[in-house]
Amino acid sequence: MLKLLAEPWDVIVNHARACYPRECCGILLGTVGQGDEGDERRVTAALACANAYEGNQADRFELDPKDQFEAQRAARQLGLEVIGFFHSHPDCDAYFSATDLANSWPWYSNLVVSVRGGEISQARAFRANDNQTAFTEEELRWLQS
Repeated sequence: MLKLLAEPWDVIVNHARACYPRECCGILLGTVGQGDEGDERRVTAALACANAYEGNQADRFELDPKDQFEAQRAARQLGLEVIGFFHSHPDCDAYFSATDLANSWPWYSNLVVSVRGGEISQARAFRANDNQTAFTEEELRWLQS
């Protein structure tokens, strides 16, 4: 299960709106533990990143390795860990595409946000299997800070 506090959710929403109609992307920081319902990932910070993809950003994103390095540094300083990534799908549903799967890393949560007409319409979370051939949808919950 992926649980988002209100503050990181606001970062994600604002970044997705600002980048629309291009895909936004970013990194999720938080903690991983066992909750009442099994594996529980709690997102306490979201880092908005620039989309480094050099092609059409309407349907692709790429994280800059420098941003990934800085996210690791920030996580250490905050006593957190990088637990996943987020990106938006402009004017289409929040789903885990074949491209998303091929470029994902196993174990990490992947939050996909649908942005239609500049407004958030849907959010879903996914995790790829170890060889990136399939994925499972994670339960997604929002919490108040």
